[in-house]
Amino acid sequence: IVDVESERVYKDGSTTHNFPSIMEEPSIELSVVVPAYNEQERLPVMLTECLEYLESRRQASSTFSYEVLVVDDGSSDGTSAVVAQYSSKYGADVVRCLTLARNRGKGGAVRMGMLRTRGRMLLFADADGATKFADLSKLETAMSDLCKDERNPSESLGIVCGSRAHLEEESVAQRSVFRTLLMHGFHNLVWLFTVRGIRDTQCGFKLFTRRTARILFHSLHIERWAFDTELLMIGQTLGVPIAEVAVRWTEIEGSKITPVLSWLQMGGDLVLIWLRYTLGAWRIRTDIT
Repeated sequence: IVDVESERVYKDGSTTHNFPSIMEEPSIELSVVVPAYNEQERLPVMLTECLEYLESRRQASSTFSYEVLVVDDGSSDGTSAVVAQYSSKYGADVVRCLTLARNRGKGGAVRMGMLRTRGRMLLFADADGATKFADLSKLETAMSDLCKDERNPSESLGIVCGSRAHLEEESVAQRSVFRTLLMHGFHNLVWLFTVRGIRDTQCGFKLFTRRTARILFHSLHIERWAFDTELLMIGQTLGVPIAEVAVRWTEIEGSKITPVLSWLQMGGDLVLIWLRYTLGAWRIRTDIT
């Protein structure tokens, strides 16, 4: 994983601090990683809802602590400046910005953020605010079920995926025939080359235990849109328990996905994932401790 010096630090006013590492012991309950590329318009709505929800939980429970890490994926707009405003309001210990020196793609941004977290549980959430943050409690309940026999849930294995599959019939009715064919074609490629048994691999609302994230994100290669499928394929290969939970979801204008080009890129990446793991060019790292 190649980074640069500027990506290893964050600002607290005029003071510079080193980011923590996922290899360290956790010091808070929850880390939220938000990949953001040119999101100065949509990000405030998402951050406001996210922080109001998490603050209400913190005030209700003395044992709950959290951080929100926004990864500015080489934006050309004021994304980092937006995050700085929230950091000033809530404190850099709560809201931080990792500004990448270049655009890596959504998967690359999520990975870079996850490797700099402090939480026992790690959530990645999209910057568009399409998923209601209160549904985090559903994911946490499912994670508790996956880890119920573990003494230390943070060091157990588990993934909980937010899912929009229950909304698929309605969304198909609103799509063109061409886009519907692309969607079904992608689902078939996912089943054929990478992941089986998960209806919605692409929802941007996934919860990981710290140990699971440590293993998966050190093994991740894909940096574009199809990174979710590689993560879940690695998880299934290692026997990580995976749950899928229905969440509320609203389509928000301003998506960075280009309907035809992005679907073709994702399809190509799925074939690439299968081919490189099959040939042994990519290997899953299981020795991350």
